[in-house]
Order: sequence, then structure tokens, then C-alpha cells
Amino acid sequence: MKKRIALLFILTVSILSSAVAQTYDICVYGGSSAGVIAAYTAKKAGKTVLLIEPGKHLGGLSSGGLGQTDIGNKYAITGIARDFYRQIGQHYGKFEQWTFEPHVAENLFKEYVKKGDFPVWFEYRLVSASKKEGKIQEITLEPSNQPGQGLRRVKAKMFIDCTYEGDLMAKAGVSYIVGREANSQYNETWNGVQLLDKHQFPEGVDPYKIPGDPSSGLLWGISTAVLAPNGSGDKLLQTYNFRLCLTKDPANRIPITRPEGYDSTKYELLLRQVAIEKPPHINWGVMHIADMPNSKTDINNKGGFSTDMIGMNHDYAEANYETRKKIIKDHEDYTKGFLYFVGHDPRMPDHLRKQMLEWGYPKDEYVDNDHFSPQLYVREARRLVGEYVMTQHNCEGREVVKDGIGLAAYTMDSHNCQRILFKNPKTGKMEVRNEGDVQVGGFPPYPISYRSLIPKKADCENLFVPVCLSATHIAYGSIRMEPVFMALAQASAVAATMAIDTQKPVQEINVITLQNALLSNPLMDGSQAEILLDNDVTPTKITVVGNWKTVKTGGKYAATQLVDNSKGKEKNSVRFTPEIPKTGRYAVYVYNPSPTGGGGNPGEAADEAKASQTLVRVKTATSIKEVLVASQTQVNDWIKLGTYPFAKGNENFVEITNQNTNGVVVADAVLFVPSK
Repeated sequence: MKKRIALLFILTVSILSSAVAQTYDICVYGGSSAGVIAAYTAKKAGKTVLLIEPGKHLGGLSSGGLGQTDIGNKYAITGIARDFYRQIGQHYGKFEQWTFEPHVAENLFKEYVKKGDFPVWFEYRLVSASKKEGKIQEITLEPSNQPGQGLRRVKAKMFIDCTYEGDLMAKAGVSYIVGREANSQYNETWNGVQLLDKHQFPEGVDPYKIPGDPSSGLLWGISTAVLAPNGSGDKLLQTYNFRLCLTKDPANRIPITRPEGYDSTKYELLLRQVAIEKPPHINWGVMHIADMPNSKTDINNKGGFSTDMIGMNHDYAEANYETRKKIIKDHEDYTKGFLYFVGHDPRMPDHLRKQMLEWGYPKDEYVDNDHFSPQLYVREARRLVGEYVMTQHNCEGREVVKDGIGLAAYTMDSHNCQRILFKNPKTGKMEVRNEGDVQVGGFPPYPISYRSLIPKKADCENLFVPVCLSATHIAYGSIRMEPVFMALAQASAVAATMAIDTQKPVQEINVITLQNALLSNPLMDGSQAEILLDNDVTPTKITVVGNWKTVKTGGKYAATQLVDNSKGKEKNSVRFTPEIPKTGRYAVYVYNPSPTGGGGNPGEAADEAKASQTLVRVKTATSIKEVLVASQTQVNDWIKLGTYPFAKGNENFVEITNQNTNGVVVADAVLFVPSK
């Protein structure tokens, strides 16, 4: 009887496996933000496309709680990715917005699917990939909730891996790495082991269950691993967490209750940390709470002990599906327990408990997942080792690629990788320390090589990897931002169509043609591209009259801004002169940055000295218009001057002046958007 059942099972699988494969031009695996944009781009380019998502939701982290978009310099983001944030802005009644609620983002991704009119297979995950003569021929999938049953096969000319884990590239047998390279491998300085002071415990946090007694054992979460030499490589991953959407709105708030399996001993280190630091508020003191629309949050890790579950993700990248499921559940349990502990444990300071109790899960988010994000923040897993490896040298501008197809603009950012014992050299006592956190910035946006999106030719000729791209651990820490993934996904999809049309391997397409295609048709709908002028990006289009200072403070659109503080005593101006390709009407926006910080972080100065109004002149095809801009409102945002007729050529301009001002005037960027 058992043999008959086994034979029947084998026969069933064989029949399903031998079913005719469905065929597409391009197959996109992973419904992350990158996956949706890649599929949409491919369809707009005239190709048949299939998007496969192992879970139930679209958008990855962009709809999974990361509503406070990490990007650095916004001008680095172009194409459909920027269109995404423009449409988010329209939802909230603005021109452009980079902070949003999870369900708003997911609904927008669904709109891209609807407009693109391409199929999505939800809850199907990869089983295998067959490769022949250097190309992926087909992939086999199984239902995510019914392993081994109902197998499906997909053939495609091109494949794009848009997962955070790099599962398709791994099944395809291409070269990749997990963990941190040694600094010596690429002559870097911020890779490998780094014991620094960011997101670190204060001195004096005892690691033992009974303080001072090693025989009592270590507190939960502390590794016994020996600290390796600075800059040495290993297989460790930077930590994961959940980006938490909570709400203060009583009408929309579900209380944070004691989770099943709650273990308060996991959070003992938090008690010892706050006893020393004595934070006045949970925000910045226990976690980082970023405000979202409609009284919601995007909460991230902050400090030595917070929402990051340090050291508990090291098996994730290479794990099977069941092990990953357990790791995700462990992170969820830890996070829910952490929130409950902060708000309810009587040993927590009373003011911190009261502050935590103001928050709860939102009724209108993640309604099919108990109002908790289903998307773990997989900051880093596998990384392709492709035709070109992006390194710290690219981030810091010492090496600049010529085949750039997108820009990165964020600090080199790694969260901690491990929590270890540390002997304080001052006291000789054993304490607890986190290791692996790096935050090094101060550089302008830089180009990402096309070659970093593709495997070595010997590995595979028809695969793109825009998420788990080819970069060292520390360079990936700068590149790994959702808007960048979307931009790289668009570039990958356009390149895939070129490879199909020219019948060439992905390694042999004409990159200059690709670059021109991305510039000339950024929205993939044939519409005219907008024109952005900025003192850093297009200096030849900027004419400066008078003594303007170039300032690097926060809030600018690119690397710097121009600041005048003469209060009208001198006649100073900055003129932006576009090259208008076609006579027509254009909406004009000026970027209104903060002159002295104002980014919202502690220690940044406010905008008290900023002029209440700024006079801007707009030279159109018919006249010169003067517009008064209320420059103390809509700070760090675009302000619309109006829609004007412009003549073809370079006779039009926008001029920011200091005429009749009573404070600081700032000139940064001007945007010309063709009217549709």
C-alpha cells in the first residue's frame, strides 16, 4: 500500500512537472518595488512579461513599513521610480512626497500592474532553474503554501531577479557572496569587522544574568564569538528588523498586547541600557519614530538595544523556505515582545511606558496579517559577484564608472552584525558591545555600473539582478535603497528588451544606447522628459550674480545649495537657463531647501533667519513674470511657480533674487515639467 501511494505521488509530480511551460519574453521573479517596476517597464516596452511573487503582497519594503524613504539626495532618482513618489504626492495633495502609509504604497503598486496589464502569480516560489548553453531555459515553481504540489514551469528569453534574497540567481548557479569581504580584498577601509560607537551600548552594561557573575550565564542575545581583527571578513549579515507602522489615533488604534510565547528575559539588556542613558523619550532613546501621514509611524532601530534582532539572521540568506519562515517568525515575536515590554514591564521607567502606550497597531494596515507587516527588512542577503563589483571607491568618487545606468545617494550604512562580550580597557570588566554598525557619508551621488546588474558571461547570459547586485558589503550599504532598486529595475528591463531585440547576451548590449533610452523616455510612455537644473548637477546652466555662498547643510536637493545673507543690500541673483527642446507650456517648480539644516534631527538649526518672501522672475516666450514665493513654508519641498509658455532654445530662464528680502535667500534647484 505504501509503495502504491509513493508511486502515485511520483507519477503526479511527474505529470505536473511535464506540463507545458508557459512562455514569456521576460520573467520577473519577486514582487518587491523593483519587481513591479521591472515588469511594468518590460510591458510598456512591448514585451510579454510575467511577475511572480512568493507572498501575498506587492511592493516589498516600500509597502511593508518603510514609509520614511531612505535616499539621501532625491535628485539621484529618475524615471518611473520618481514617478512613484510623484503619484504618492498626488494622493496626499502634493507635487511629490517621500513619506507614505503602507497601504497607499501597495495600492499604487497595484495600479502599476493594472496599467501595465501583465499577469502576477501570487504565492508561487522557486523550486529550480534549468540552464543550458549559458542561459536559463526555464524555472519551476511550487505553491508557497503547498510545497511540491501544483508545480508550474515558465520559459522566458530573459529573467530578472528582484528578490531581496537573490534566490533566482542562486538557483541559476551564478557567482555570489554572503557576508563581509575583508578590507584587503578591494583595498577598502569600512568593510569587514568594525567595532564603532554608532547604535552602541553605553559603557558599564554588564553582560551576565547576575551582574558581575560569569557563572550565571550571559543575557539573551549575546554571542560568545571572539572579536576578530578590525577589517577582517566573515560570513555575517547585518541585522534585520521590521519597519513598524503604528498609530496614535484612538479611532484607528489597536492596543499592543502580550504576544504568545512572550519572554521578558530577552529584553533585560534594554533595562540596563536605559538605566545608564536615562532617555527622556522613547523616540531616539529606545527606537526611532518617524512621523507618517494620518498619525502613523515608520519606526526603525535606534541605539544599542532596539528593534534590530542582532545576530539572529545569519542563516537566512542560504536557508530553505521552512527555516526562513521560522527566522521571520522569531523576528516577529521578538518585535511584538519588545513593544509590549517597553509599554508594560514595571521595571521600565514610568515616562517611557506611558509614551509607548500612546501607540498601537493601525486597524487599516495589513488587515490580512493581524495588522503587522508581513515583510521582514532583509537589509542584505546574497550579493552577486558579476561583471563589475561596486566598492567603497565608487561611493567616495575615487572610481567613477562610465556605464552608469542609475545613481546611488545614501551614506555607506551597515547595521550591526553581532553582539559580543567586550573587556573594557579602562575598568578591566566584561561588558556588552555591538559590532558591525558603519555610517560613513559626505559624498555626492555616484553612478552605478550596468555591469554590476549582470552576471559574468560564463555564469549566465540572460539574467539581471538589480536588487542583490554586484557590490561589496559596504558599498551595498549605500546602494540598497528602495528608490534605487526601482531605478535599477527599470534599467534592467529596458536592457532586457534590447538584448531580446538584438539577440545578444546581456553582457553585449550597447550601454550608450541603454543610457540614452533611459534619458529620452524616462516614463516609458514616449512623453517628453522634464528638465532639472541644479547648481551641482548642471552648473553650466546656472549664472550667479553677486556673493552667494555654497553651503553643504541639510535639506538641499543635491550636494550643495547657494545662500545669500545680504538682506537685499546687494543685488544678487541666481539664473537657471534651460535648453527647451520643444515650444510649449511647462509647469515650473523651485526647490525650497532649509538654509541651516532643518532636517528634523537633534542639533540641527531651525530656519529663523530665512526670508519670509523671495522674489523670483520667470522669462517666458512672451514676457517676464515676477512671483513672490513664501519661502518659510513648504521647506525642503517643491513650490510651484505656475505654468508658462516657453520657446524652444535657451532664451527662457528662472531667476531667484534677493530683492527686498528680510533674511536668508536660498537658490538650489528648478524643475521644468512639460504639460501633457
